[in-house]
Amino acid sequence: MSHVSVLLKEVIQYLSPKSNENFIDCTLGAGGHSLAILKETQPNGKLLGIDLNKGAIDGFNRKSQDLKIKPRVNLRNDNFFNLEKIAIKNNFFPVDGILVDLGLSSDLLEKSRKGFSFQKNEFLDMRFGQEGLTAYEIISQRSHLELEKIFKDYGEEKFSKEIAYGITRNRRHQKIRTTSDLVKIIEQSIPHNFSKKGKIKINARIFQALRIAVNNELENLKKVLTEGVNLLNHNGRIVIISFHSIEDRIVKDFFRQKKQENILKILTKKPILSLPEEIKINQRSRSAKLRAALKI
Repeated sequence: MSHVSVLLKEVIQYLSPKSNENFIDCTLGAGGHSLAILKETQPNGKLLGIDLNKGAIDGFNRKSQDLKIKPRVNLRNDNFFNLEKIAIKNNFFPVDGILVDLGLSSDLLEKSRKGFSFQKNEFLDMRFGQEGLTAYEIISQRSHLELEKIFKDYGEEKFSKEIAYGITRNRRHQKIRTTSDLVKIIEQSIPHNFSKKGKIKINARIFQALRIAVNNELENLKKVLTEGVNLLNHNGRIVIISFHSIEDRIVKDFFRQKKQENILKILTKKPILSLPEEIKINQRSRSAKLRAALKI
């Protein structure tokens, strides 16, 4: 499955890119959003693209060469946690708009072999880059209470306690190295009368929680929101696409706080959702929520 950029029309609507303006795409991915922004900012608008996945950077490098937009593109293989440092180091100013798409690209799920999907049997890595603890190490080293907290806080899973206990009990006599190893323990730890659909949802929540813990995603989100607003030009816009309630709450609360401080004007009273036509084409867009704000 090739990656389809989520809420593409809505991103362009709320970022409102114009000729010769400069934008930062903090989550470059397959580059669909970035290409659409570059089209609107011709002839001299620049784009700073950031992604921890080197494959995404290399892929967009090839596209920008083929489309003859390379002089307008600055790509960085880095974590958007370092947004302010990256912008300063590359003298990327003024910044007229910032996009953060918190979804995983289809390419990362399908081709990375890092264990992001419970539907593929792969090693439990889950790191976007090459640094930090893998999911395997977290599963192997964290206590029962620590694992329960990860599953409860980041996955909102009601069987967090049972699954954490199942992991710590099983790892005494066997290593939990692969996605299949973990799925087996999850399904042994929950009531047996769950439907196939119910089991899929539980697996998805546990894998989501582990991925968030491995990559420190929520703290990274809080930091990129703060640094992004600091970097924005007057009347610059910030657009965030989140994919679950925890991320969306962080964005909503941050925007509200900055509105009270008279720093931001909120452009989306409620999150913008994918239309049925988009969901039909791209099932992963069904949980996407877009929020946007303007710096005043």
